[in-house]
Amino acid sequence: MAFATAKDGTQIYFKDWGAGQPVVFSHGWPLTADAWDPQLKLMADNGFRAVAHDRRGGGRSGQPWDGNELDTYADDLASVIETLDLRDVILVGHSTGGGEVTRYIGRHGTSRVAKAVLLGAIPPLMLKTEANPEGLPIDVFDGLRQGVLTDRSQFYKDLSASFYGANRDGSKVSQGTRDEFWLWSMTVGIKGAYDCIKAFSETDLTEDLKTFDIPTLIAHGDDDQIVPIVASAEKSSQLVKDAVLKVYPGAPHGLAMVPEFADRFDADLLEFARG
Repeated sequence: MAFATAKDGTQIYFKDWGAGQPVVFSHGWPLTADAWDPQLKLMADNGFRAVAHDRRGGGRSGQPWDGNELDTYADDLASVIETLDLRDVILVGHSTGGGEVTRYIGRHGTSRVAKAVLLGAIPPLMLKTEANPEGLPIDVFDGLRQGVLTDRSQFYKDLSASFYGANRDGSKVSQGTRDEFWLWSMTVGIKGAYDCIKAFSETDLTEDLKTFDIPTLIAHGDDDQIVPIVASAEKSSQLVKDAVLKVYPGAPHGLAMVPEFADRFDADLLEFARG
């Protein structure tokens, strides 16, 4: 197993497949790098070097008490990139991972970065405020915290329905896909999972987005029940200079893991990486 050492000594697990221009993936909450496996294989099969890490607090990475917030997540991503001395990187972030990528660029710049992809990503701000009326009320995030604390196993099983759109009429999401979500989520320590809710809901990434100076693809499903498109991708695409906004009709939050939509995203990802 391969690890990078974070600033505070936490061990950050990563997988490193293939050879070529590096594509570094950051996963969503409350998952692990394994959620990106199909895209990792896709990119490695097509001449890229595909890298993905488990966020601190879960999977095979360390589970420290502190550091479960976006500044540290971004620095952990930097540790992986610097450990492997990756350059000309294509950063791909889903959900909270999109926030991680955004904060990485805000904190570390783009000297090692060629392009960025934000998929179903949390920026600029998920929480509803006077300045961000399209966001979700704090009660939604308090409910997530309560679910993690009281019966997280059942909570994750239930959450997988809205995550993948399995609660929509005509959904073809398999039980296996929902079981994967539960399996990955249960490897995340309760402290990391709990703290991350505040990180992904209350961190304002507006100024970070304004620093992007690289080609950026912003991809989002218009039936995302977790990160509503109106408060995220639609706003982010206005803040990132020359960003390309790709909307997937009827697609849920976890669209890259649902075959019905994954094929389209995979094709778009490959085309963007090659372009």
